Amino acid sequence: MSDTFTVSDAEGAAQLVAFGMRPRLHPTQDREYDSLVRRYREDDAFRFLTERIAFSLGLHVVDVGHGTGMVLAAVTGSVFETRIEDYARTSHHRNEGERALHGIIHLAVAALAFPRPADLADDGYIGRVKASVVDETVREICRKLGRRAAEAESTEDAPTDAPELERAWRAYARRPEVSETKDERVAPNSTRGMTSRALRFLMEQGLLVMVEDDETEENVFRTTPRYQVQVRELASTAAFEELLRLGAISDITEPSGTLRTGVPGARASEPHDVTKAGADV
Repeated sequence: MSDTFTVSDAEGAAQLVAFGMRPRLHPTQDREYDSLVRRYREDDAFRFLTERIAFSLGLHVVDVGHGTGMVLAAVTGSVFETRIEDYARTSHHRNEGERALHGIIHLAVAALAFPRPADLADDGYIGRVKASVVDETVREICRKLGRRAAEAESTEDAPTDAPELERAWRAYARRPEVSETKDERVAPNSTRGMTSRALRFLMEQGLLVMVEDDETEENVFRTTPRYQVQVRELASTAAFEELLRLGAISDITEPSGTLRTGVPGARASEPHDVTKAGADV
């Protein structure tokens, strides 16, 4: 491994990060992108330089491969971070319960897309989800949360120290499943509208692809390799583990079909796997 980096090396590493910030672009669509992915995987020094540049921008390299391209995640506090508060605000849902509700919807999409541990571990697996099933799943989750609250004799007001998922069920229960605007579109404040927006958002991020389903006449979204590696990261979070403990996902899929935590995933930490000494641009 070379002890120094050239300007050309730095430009290549920065270009690879730039490609990673275009989530719907795939290496097969751009020869330079494909070449930089190959270099990242084969050249340890270039990999370290790329990860240092990404880290300096507030980005964590989740994965780089010919099937996924460069998959980036914003670290906490990064200018690139999409917080659930910001996501909910664009949907005109501002209170705390509704923000948590958006989080539950995205967690449910991930768990339904990869309902079994083997699905998440299999790089060739393609999951499929649709808004109606996500909506049904979240409603079942909220029914379980409601029963839990009732058992705790907290049906008047949820305690402020309750887990975030506990405080969300009322927000979902207050919203209609389906309602229409004057021009016959699904109202964004309906639960079906909220789940549809979550699926479209994931599609815009290159994590899902919409496909036609002639049998149901409903849009179906299939997973991409990028989404699979993102869910592997998600599987280690406390919120995801709490959601799975409710057991609602298996009710919608099959008795043994629920994603478990503990799948190895990268951590958003400073790159350290290549010696830094002498690595100057």
